[in-house]
Amino acid sequence: MPVLRVALDLPLHRLFEYRADDASTADVGLRVRVPFGRGEKIGVIVEVVAEGEWPLDQLKPAGSVLRDAAPLPADFFELCRFASAYYQAPLGEVVLQALPKGLKQLDPPARRAGRAAKPPRPLPPPALTAEQATAIDAVDIEGGYSAHLLFGVTGSGKTEVYLRLVDRCLAAGQQVLLLVPEINLTPQLEERVSARFPETRVVSLHSELAEAARERHWRAAASGEAAIVLGTRLAIFTPMPRLGLIIVDEEHDASFKQQDGMRYSARDVAVVRARQNAIPVLLGSATPSLETWANARGGRYGLLTLRERANREATLPAVDLVDTRKMVLREGVSPPLADAIRVRLERGEQSLVFLNRRGYAPVLACPACGWVSRCKRCAANLVLHLADRRLRCHHCGFEHGVPRACPTCGNQDIHPFGRGTQRLEAWLGEAFPEARILRVDRDSVKSRKQWESVLERIHGGEADILVGTQMLAKGHDFPKLTLVGVLGADSALFAADWRAPERLFAQLMQVAGRAGRAELKGEVLIQTQYPDHPLFASLVGHDYEGFAAGQLKEREQAGFPPYAFQAVLRAEAPEMAAAIDFLTAAAALPEASGQNDVAIYDPVPMRMARLANLERGQLLVESYSRPALQAFLPRWRAAIEALKAPSRLRWHLEVDPLEL
Repeated sequence: MPVLRVALDLPLHRLFEYRADDASTADVGLRVRVPFGRGEKIGVIVEVVAEGEWPLDQLKPAGSVLRDAAPLPADFFELCRFASAYYQAPLGEVVLQALPKGLKQLDPPARRAGRAAKPPRPLPPPALTAEQATAIDAVDIEGGYSAHLLFGVTGSGKTEVYLRLVDRCLAAGQQVLLLVPEINLTPQLEERVSARFPETRVVSLHSELAEAARERHWRAAASGEAAIVLGTRLAIFTPMPRLGLIIVDEEHDASFKQQDGMRYSARDVAVVRARQNAIPVLLGSATPSLETWANARGGRYGLLTLRERANREATLPAVDLVDTRKMVLREGVSPPLADAIRVRLERGEQSLVFLNRRGYAPVLACPACGWVSRCKRCAANLVLHLADRRLRCHHCGFEHGVPRACPTCGNQDIHPFGRGTQRLEAWLGEAFPEARILRVDRDSVKSRKQWESVLERIHGGEADILVGTQMLAKGHDFPKLTLVGVLGADSALFAADWRAPERLFAQLMQVAGRAGRAELKGEVLIQTQYPDHPLFASLVGHDYEGFAAGQLKEREQAGFPPYAFQAVLRAEAPEMAAAIDFLTAAAALPEASGQNDVAIYDPVPMRMARLANLERGQLLVESYSRPALQAFLPRWRAAIEALKAPSRLRWHLEVDPLEL
C-alpha cells in the first residue's frame, strides 16, 4: 500500500506519514486532508513511497486528496527544501506559508469570480538613455542564470530598464516576478506595468489583498495565466511554470527580511531561485545593501550603473547641511529650512519635511517627579498621539487614554517631549497658514485606498507641504516637489546597531532623491549638529561608492558581515533569568563544544529586552565560513530541540540576522 509523506504547518522538522489506497507519484504536490490529533489538517503531499519509516498498521489513513488545483511543481519543492535547510525552518512551515489561506482551510468559503479591471490607457515607452540601453543589453534573458546589480541614482530610470526586460521576457513566452519591498509601492508600479502591457494579465500578491483576491491571483500565477506577478517578499515562493526573470526593486530594503515564522531574506531566496531555474535575476537600488555591493564589486554579480537621471532636464538635487548647533529651532525646524519652504510656497512648488517618527511626541513626561509614559508590556515609551488623545506603544500595540494629571504625583502640568509628525504638522499649519499641509505616515494612511487618494492629491497639486516618514522616502515621483528638509537624522549616527550608518545613508539618499525629478531644480536641507561627520560628506557629494568603501573597510577590520556569517538563537520567557538559562544551556551542549570554525558568544538581553510582557535574550553564533556555519546549525538545532525548556519559553534560530 502506498505511503504518503505529508508536509504540515507545524514546528517539527519532519514529514508525517499516512497510508493511502489509491495514491500515486502523480499526486506529489497536491493538497490532502489528513487526521491529526482529534481533528484534521490540510497538508501537502511531498512524496509517495512504497514503504515508509513506520509499519503500515501504525499509520492512519489519509483523507481525500484535493484536486481542485494543479500540483505544486518540482522546482517549488526544491526552493522550499533550500529555504528549510538554510534558514533552519520546518519544511511543512515553508511549504504551507507559501499557499493562500483559502488553500489551507478545511472548508474554504465559496470562491467568487473577480471583477474585471478597467483596462489602463496604453503608454508608449520613453526614449532610452545610453546607460539604460547598455544595462538592458547586458541582461541575457535566454542565457541561463546570471545575477546583476542595477545601481542607479534616484530618478535614473531603473523602472524603465525593468519594463524593457519584462517586454523581452514576454516576447519569449515567459513569466516575470517583480518584487517590491512595501505594499504602498505596489499600486503605482502595478498601474505603470499594466499601462505598458495592456494585453497581458498582471496580478499582485501582498498581505493587504483580500484572501479571495490573493487566492485568485496566486492561482493565475501558478497556472501560467498571469504573465507578470508583482509582489512583496512572500511572493518569491509563488509557483510560476514559465518563470523567466526575477527583479528585486529596492533590494537593500529591510522589508525583504521576514521577522517572524521562517526568518528568510526574499532577496537572497530570489538569487537562489534564479540559479535553480537557470534564469537571470536583477537587483535594483540607488543605495545597495553592502552585502550586494560587495558581491558586485567582487565579480559574483554583474554591475550595471546608471549615473544620470533619465529626464535630461532633471539633475541631482543640491544637498546642503544646516548646522543647528547655534540655531534656535521652532518645533525642530531651523530658520533656513523655514525660509526655503516659504520660497517654494511663493513659487507654487511642493516641499517635503521628512521626520521618521510618527505620532505627536515620543513621550509624555512629568517635570515635577520624573514620571514618563512607559509601556507596561515593553522596554519602550508610549508615544503620544494627540489627535485621538491616546498613548500608544509602537512595538506591541498597547494603548490607553492620555492622563489628565501625572499618575505618580498628581501634577497637572505634564508635557510632551520631542516631536513626531503630528506635532510637526500642527506647527507648520501655524507657521504657514496659507499652505495646504498633508501628513503621510502609518497613522494617516492605513489602506491601499487611502494611499491611492494621497498620491492623487499630491500629483494633482492639492498639497503644498508634505510631512512624511519613510513611506515617502522611496519609489515615488512627484514632479512639483523641489525641496526636501530632513529633521532628526542625528539620532542614528551613534546607535549601538553597527548597521545603523548603512540604513541612515540609504534612507537619506532615498528621501533626497524625491526632489527635483523633473525640470525644476531640487534642494535638500539636512539639519544636523554634526556637519563634519563623514556620512554627511558622502551625502553632499552623492557618493554612495565612497561611503560603501569606508563601511566595508570597517566591517572587514571588525569581522562583520559580509566578511563573516552569523546566526542568532533567541529566547523569550516571562522572566529574563529563564531565557538566559536556556541560552546558557544551549551554548553548553556537546554539539556546541570544540567548534574551531564557529564562535559561540555569551547570552545577553536583546536591545529591546522586554516586548509584549516577555523578557528576551539572545546568543550570537558566528563563523568566517558559511559552509561551516551551515554544517553546525542543524546538529545544534536538533540538540536544542531535545532540551527541557520551561513551558512558557519560546525560542527560534535566525540565520543572517539584520538586527542584534
